Amino acid sequence: MQRQFDYIVIGSGSAGAIVASRLSEDPAVSVALLEAGGSDRSIFVAMPTALSIPMNMPRFNWGYAAEPDPGLDGRALDCPRGKVLGGSSSINGMAFVRGHPLDIEAWETLGAAGWNYRNCLPYYKRLETWIHGESRYRGGDGPVGVGVGNDMALNPLYRAFIEAGKQAGYPFTEDYNGYQQEGFGQKHMNVADGKRQSTARCYLRPAQGRGNLTILSDATVECIEFDAGTARTVVYHSGGQRRTLQANAEIILSAGSIGSPSILQRSGIGPAATLEAAGVKPLRDLPGVGANLKDHLEVYFQYECTQPVSLNRQLAWWRKGLIGANWLLGRQGLGSTNHFESCGFIRSRAGLESPDIQYHFLPAAMRYDGRAAFDGDGYQVHVGPNKPKSHGQLSIRSADWREAPRIVFNYLSHEQDIEDWRSTIRLTREVLMQDALKPFRGREIQPGNDVDSDETIDAWVRQNVESAYHPSCTVKIGADDDPMAVLDSHCRVREVDGLRVVDSSVFPDITNGNLNAPTMMVAERASDLIRGQALPAEEVPIWVAKDWTAQQRTTEGEERIL
Repeated sequence: MQRQFDYIVIGSGSAGAIVASRLSEDPAVSVALLEAGGSDRSIFVAMPTALSIPMNMPRFNWGYAAEPDPGLDGRALDCPRGKVLGGSSSINGMAFVRGHPLDIEAWETLGAAGWNYRNCLPYYKRLETWIHGESRYRGGDGPVGVGVGNDMALNPLYRAFIEAGKQAGYPFTEDYNGYQQEGFGQKHMNVADGKRQSTARCYLRPAQGRGNLTILSDATVECIEFDAGTARTVVYHSGGQRRTLQANAEIILSAGSIGSPSILQRSGIGPAATLEAAGVKPLRDLPGVGANLKDHLEVYFQYECTQPVSLNRQLAWWRKGLIGANWLLGRQGLGSTNHFESCGFIRSRAGLESPDIQYHFLPAAMRYDGRAAFDGDGYQVHVGPNKPKSHGQLSIRSADWREAPRIVFNYLSHEQDIEDWRSTIRLTREVLMQDALKPFRGREIQPGNDVDSDETIDAWVRQNVESAYHPSCTVKIGADDDPMAVLDSHCRVREVDGLRVVDSSVFPDITNGNLNAPTMMVAERASDLIRGQALPAEEVPIWVAKDWTAQQRTTEGEERIL
């Protein structure tokens, strides 16, 4: 087997698959892609409605767990990450959310030069084929199909939720991934022709026939070795053997926000004290490796449904069988959606320029394991504040590549996050009590009407909040004078040569929304940075709430050119 390549990409997830695909478009270069997991060819991966299954299968999931968290009364939350071709894009919920344009603008303000909306919008467009076609904001011929499930046609609760948001005084948005994020509207998902649109399906399968691209699955990376300060060798394990690959040009680390800092630290790149404690000789003392760990938290706000319209009645085994058969025969029906077909984005308080709370509406009442929350019909909204101030850190425990890292999120350790959760619970209950949902609304199951004071909300949140599985920001891009910035604006690791990081770990801060879409965008743009090219910047207007400094909500907006 070939052991020397121009580029070696570590990790085939939301970013790595894209980088490998884009770099191998040049037939003059050779590319190797290493993935610790195996094939993504499974009905449970392809079928959107089966989304909770692969996430709970060791075959597809690294199965990380965070440390017990004081902010959650000592609870330790799971941290699933994709271990399969396509990475977490093969096991996630398929929600397609770019984040607010001002989230991207903030990256540049935080020191990531060039990472602004006008430079990033062309790459959002390049990666997608939007079901409603190309526009100033949306792409029309990209690899990833983005759709709207069953267009809210199979359940009246979707539109009732949107109407409730409008009745509560919030705007309607035609496209939260375009001109206006703020408001209530239809949810988008990376699903097309009834199938999950993972990066394995959309980027790797079209590229796997290229003679210059070698894809190695079941290949777990131990570390990267350096020659005179230049990354040259990838050490990995496969088939019970320790093996190596050599890079002529660059090594691109795309193992995700947990995997990438872990591999860097095992390679001697990271906080010196952390490395020495783990028995690793420090090569470069970069304190930002593993720091700045961000995540989104969420709760399920649940109600009984008084009409027999919820998806709870579809959970009987024989009904699931019918849904599966319909999907197998025609890639249609309830099997062809993630069931999150309406949503909302609002601001928790006046003084915020863009939303910090996100809603996913589900016409069923479910538990985290995918089972019914109670007997009978119900519905719920997944909700949480998406701009946390709290942050944690990740550190390896030893040099052993088989040992999981220590993951400390420090959830709810900042007072502003606690206050934001109080606002979130109260604002959500206000939306769900609007007349649009009255024909369907039964008893509030959780949190429950008695959870209304600061003290009861705080206690309930600590005991019930769960991770939305969006770890990020652990190898951030930043300015030259920022000691915690591991990467420069071209995603190059500082103080060494020939090594970049490209995945959600490079975010300077977490975005308001799910992370798959911005991670793919980062990979598209970073691929061009590696190749020394760039798409032209595009200036567009965006909607910002009028008088946002004084109003928590308004239907009036004003345009801003970015």
